[in-house]
Amino acid sequence: MYRFFLSFGLAILACQSSVAQEAKPATAQPGINYKLPQPEYSGIDNKLTLQQALAQAFKGNPELAAAVLEVAAVDASILQAGARPNPEISTLLEDTHKATRTTTVQLNQALELGGKRGARITVAEKERDAAKTDLLTKRAALHAAVVTAYFSVLEAQENLQLLQSSLQLAQRSTAITAKRVISGKVAPIEETKAQVAEAGVQVDLQQADGALSIARRRLAATWGDSMPLFTAVDGEINNLPSLPDMAALQARLQESPAFSRWRLEVERRQAAADLERSRRIPDLTVSIGSKRDAEAGRNQMVLGLSIPIPVFDRNQGNLPEALRRTDKARDEQKSAELRLNGELVDAYERLKLGRQQVAALQGEILPAAQKTYDITTKGFELGKFGFLEVLDAQRVLFQVKSQTLRALADTHRSAAEIERLAGPFPSIDSMQSAY
Repeated sequence: MYRFFLSFGLAILACQSSVAQEAKPATAQPGINYKLPQPEYSGIDNKLTLQQALAQAFKGNPELAAAVLEVAAVDASILQAGARPNPEISTLLEDTHKATRTTTVQLNQALELGGKRGARITVAEKERDAAKTDLLTKRAALHAAVVTAYFSVLEAQENLQLLQSSLQLAQRSTAITAKRVISGKVAPIEETKAQVAEAGVQVDLQQADGALSIARRRLAATWGDSMPLFTAVDGEINNLPSLPDMAALQARLQESPAFSRWRLEVERRQAAADLERSRRIPDLTVSIGSKRDAEAGRNQMVLGLSIPIPVFDRNQGNLPEALRRTDKARDEQKSAELRLNGELVDAYERLKLGRQQVAALQGEILPAAQKTYDITTKGFELGKFGFLEVLDAQRVLFQVKSQTLRALADTHRSAAEIERLAGPFPSIDSMQSAY
């Protein structure tokens, strides 16, 4: 008799999905491996290329690794969201005397109504999509950070070479002045001025060397190293990024990770509100069992249905809260869209202005400053100019070269900011083949 009721109860459990709501199956499995690309750079005393720096950062950045693990964790939550309530087995003993005892063994199964399981799965899937978008957003931000740090190192390298050239010019001026002092053509004070100018360039050279060390450490920090293992970066700072079409950038922004993140947040909040709405409908509990009456010497079948009466708790607080949070997410989405559009326009204008500045500096100002310095130096050797004129020409030439170098680096940084905002970047599934 017990076997009969047990078989009958298991049959009810097997067909409970036809009584409960239809819920779509989870589409993700918890074992997905979101593996980041392997680096191409591994050697000490090598020059580091931009592609190697990006690959190294994508592999070793701790924040990006944490985002990858978050995606895998949320994938597992989808499996849990699709789980059905566990059955319960209970026993009831009436009377303690063996001859008159009544024993009831009962199997209880809760049946979720109102689409709760499907709503839970939808919320978990939206959270997975949001986690994937966060991962792509962090990857885009890391990409921009690496490019910015890379060109900061390149700028520091170029600045150090510029100061080394300036030191050679200062030493040449000091040597020329010393010869003119010996020949009696200029006063000894002129040699002192030249030596002071040379000492000033040496101080600037020491500062530039320290700035290069700081820039190298900041680049290495993007992949988790406290000290850089590379000696220099290999790149050409004069290769300017192109100026993209603004309309195309606006279209790319609509599909970028930074933009999609807020749209998915609204969808996630809406799914959470749907889940709270489904929880207002109480669940049904089906019971089946067997009752053994020892005094009568017979078994009786027990069937039961129970459902909570929504009198005190109707989920009357959670649903309005979820709806208000959905409205809040919509407002945050509008604010984020305005902010991202503004940042894109600003970065575009900086890139455009930077290209114009570089063209003006390299095309007109720098050649003129170089020509002025050459003429002044030649005239000083012939006694037509004083050393102050040479010093002014040298200072102007150095300032123009430094300004050109900053404009070049700022242009590359503006392009990196545009890529961070507008993308596009590879999807998670294609990360293994990137770089």
